[in-house]
Amino acid sequence: MKRSLALFFVVFIAVACVAVPVWLIQPFSSQTARALEVAYTLRRWSPLVTVAALLVSLFLIARMWRGARWWGKGLLTTALVFVCASAWFARQNQYDWMFKPLAHVAYARADDASFVADDDMVLAVRNNGGAVAYPVRLLAYHHLVEDTVGETPVVSTY
Repeated sequence: MKRSLALFFVVFIAVACVAVPVWLIQPFSSQTARALEVAYTLRRWSPLVTVAALLVSLFLIARMWRGARWWGKGLLTTALVFVCASAWFARQNQYDWMFKPLAHVAYARADDASFVADDDMVLAVRNNGGAVAYPVRLLAYHHLVEDTVGETPVVSTY
């Protein structure tokens, strides 16, 4: 029973290290400074914590496997899948999945940009003699644009 509770606790910690930051940093909802601090701390520590959780889980599952019935082995396998998935997700950037950057920016001279109204807000970047402006309504979905401004690679975000 102690091993089962320990395994449950380890699986819970591994999943929480990955799920809590995704839940706290939701697009289009307000976040508090404390929530962001917690989310980024978990993101920073989750690769190490999930590997430790995976090792502890493997040890516990190996100890419990022999005496487990078929349904118990199914639960142990499910627990291992959750921990492995958490270890994998801890090494991914889920936010890139939510907001794909505009990798191939199409340019138009300001005079030729008929799709930008005079009252549209733009995100302007000036660097080393180069200047660009990205309409905010076009960035509303992607939130990121990878570009080169003044011969310097930049990532602009909204």
